[in-house]
Amino acid sequence: MTRCVVVGAGAREHALAWALADSAEVVVTPGNAGIAAHGLAVSDRPAAELDADLVVIGPEAPLVAGLADELRAAGVAVCGPGADGARLEGSKAHLKEFLAAAGVPSADYATVDTPEAAEARLRAARPPYVVKTDGLAAGKGVLVTDSFEEAIADAREKLSGRAFGEAGRRLVIEEGLVGEECSVHVLCDGERFATLAVAQDYKRLGEGDRGPNTGGMGAYAPVGRLDAATVAGIEDAVVAPTLAELRRRGVDYRGVLYAGMMLTVDGPKLIEYNVRFGDPEAEVLAPLYREGLADLLGSVAAGRLGPVPRPAGAAVTVVLAAAGYPEGPRSGDPIEGLGDDGQLAEPLEGVVLFHAGTTRDPSGRFVTAGGRVLAVTGTGGDLATARARAYEGAARIDFDGCQRRPDVARGAA
Repeated sequence: MTRCVVVGAGAREHALAWALADSAEVVVTPGNAGIAAHGLAVSDRPAAELDADLVVIGPEAPLVAGLADELRAAGVAVCGPGADGARLEGSKAHLKEFLAAAGVPSADYATVDTPEAAEARLRAARPPYVVKTDGLAAGKGVLVTDSFEEAIADAREKLSGRAFGEAGRRLVIEEGLVGEECSVHVLCDGERFATLAVAQDYKRLGEGDRGPNTGGMGAYAPVGRLDAATVAGIEDAVVAPTLAELRRRGVDYRGVLYAGMMLTVDGPKLIEYNVRFGDPEAEVLAPLYREGLADLLGSVAAGRLGPVPRPAGAAVTVVLAAAGYPEGPRSGDPIEGLGDDGQLAEPLEGVVLFHAGTTRDPSGRFVTAGGRVLAVTGTGGDLATARARAYEGAARIDFDGCQRRPDVARGAA
């Protein structure tokens, strides 16, 4: 049996490990309390010290830092790009230069590193204003606002280093794109690519896309309103030229390429790339591709990716977030509704919980330990069934100050 090591500690890694365990032996490093309670092995040893046939790297930070390069140099098969490919996410300024060279449609932009330059660029722009940290900011370094004053204040806070440290001392200020968003995940083996079911995520904290940006409050897949011709158009205009430019630069990209897309009146435009599975998109994609996922990601690492069938059914994830999230999440609140295995105390068909920010207190009870606490995923033969199951599962869990969006996949089912 294939032995897989999953690197990471959140709900994305929990979902991937749970799906991989369907056909492989799995260890997660460092994992979390909920992953361990779910019967999956966790380790505090680094991936390089664990015996593995395949390593799947979940978060962006170790990819940008070159973990995949280190492991490949030791002869380990890895699903995840090297540091050269990971720069697509590691630096927004590098990404914009890359997209221009590749001819990929994206928003107009300027790179700035002083408050004066930021203000001049914003005064020349029209709302919505988009202010992004150049470096990694755990999915929280982007402001989209119609308020010029808010955009200026945000730019000054980021450039000062107070908001995101060194990651914010250079900014990318973009044209605000208008249209429908979608998450396109592509598996790449260095030569070939295969597009997974398109997902939709929910970045804003509140119902109706109100409130601050978060790491993600929910997701669903597939997005039925996108027909095959639209997906093919994204592949032709965005994915194919990106991979061609990577090869031209000598980058052997083996892993997941996640294209955040905006479907504008002028055609699809790239918002940004992530170089790994999205979170919470992984929590809907992993269940849909659970059967044979180890072989699929192994073929990516080995450079022998074949056709990927479209999965049957649908999945919906509802994120439960801590009080005070995203600005100042509170920890230590007891979580009601969980059994000792970290799943629902009263199980529901088609519902699985993925732990993002939980731990056990001295009595062994699960308590909150992060901004996003749990991802409740429902699956079913259709989106309506999956959504009903996800929300029924979410309703059985509670903790003080729990935040959840009531509108994930509403109107899409």
